[in-house]
Amino acid sequence: MEMHGARIRALAATVAAASLLLVGACKKNGAPPAPPPPEVAVVQVQPQRLPTSYEYTGEVQPYRRVQVRARVDGVIEARPFTEGSVVKPGQILYRLDRVKPEAAYQSALARAQNARRTLERLQPLVKENAVAQQDVDNAQAEMEGAQGDLAQAKKNLDDVIVRAEIQGRVGRTNLDAGARVTGPSDLLTTIDVLDPVYVSFSPSTQQLLAWKQDPSAKKLIQRGSALAVEATLPDGSRFPRAGKLDFVAPSLDAATGTQEFRAIFPNPDYLLVPGQFVRVRLSGFTRDSALAIPQRAIQQALGRQFVYVVGKGDTVATRDVQPGPWSGTLWIIDKGLSPGERVIVDGVQKAAPGRTVKAVALADSATVSGPEETARGGAAK
Repeated sequence: MEMHGARIRALAATVAAASLLLVGACKKNGAPPAPPPPEVAVVQVQPQRLPTSYEYTGEVQPYRRVQVRARVDGVIEARPFTEGSVVKPGQILYRLDRVKPEAAYQSALARAQNARRTLERLQPLVKENAVAQQDVDNAQAEMEGAQGDLAQAKKNLDDVIVRAEIQGRVGRTNLDAGARVTGPSDLLTTIDVLDPVYVSFSPSTQQLLAWKQDPSAKKLIQRGSALAVEATLPDGSRFPRAGKLDFVAPSLDAATGTQEFRAIFPNPDYLLVPGQFVRVRLSGFTRDSALAIPQRAIQQALGRQFVYVVGKGDTVATRDVQPGPWSGTLWIIDKGLSPGERVIVDGVQKAAPGRTVKAVALADSATVSGPEETARGGAAK
């Protein structure tokens, strides 16, 4: 037992000596250094005049749509046009049965010829007092009435052939060969004029009020203004020709609470077709004293949009923002930021509220481009 106790005391003395050596070494070398603050790239927002653009969903409408109807009744004998093709004025679309109109024409022609011969017989007899002037006047009226009936019968006979009145794309036929047409009440088909073509869209009431309060924007939303209108096709490609604002509805639509705008586009290759939905972009607006940041600086979570800002002492804080329209690759902030604030653009994954960071200026051409450069490729919210 005495030997066992001696061993324990010797082990304890060894451990104590080692502890003293470790503490001495720590005091000599010092504590490990703290890691440096993470580096983030920031932009300092400053008020500037920026070009802005707006995007809306537009619907393509024909420049003109003509309904094709027959003026007379009858059975369709032929439909020589191809549905969906481009037709020219005077081109035959339908041929109707001409038996009944031709019989009426021949009857009217016979009455007109008989009335003319009667008048020609009576006129010489007036000078000889062989007939009364009243008989001649009656014959004259009869001939003129017969000629009117003949003209109407001739028109009905001509109307058995239904022709295109304008150049455009003909639609689907509603009645085909063998069907009976009862007259103008039956719609046969339609012809759409597609060059040029209309694209209609409706800005919100709030946006309209904002434009009308800005004198420069108010001039742009007038018919024939310098407002540039561009269209993007459903496949994402840009329509190669620009449009012009052609019509602004004088009142709001009671059903939607919006005001209709309509632009006119050249469409020689028929890329735009009625019923198609496209993206319409309006360019030419400017925003004074705008605060703008790159889109990637804006974070979204739980239905809110916010940014990280670097405040006093290089400490990170969050700031809720309300983005507005685009200006090139920048997103204009309507609410939430003040001039001079530093917004984190790159390195947001290293930032957290209350953390200290090392802020460096963002080296990004998108943030330093002027209005001329940002105007190219601008989009809207």
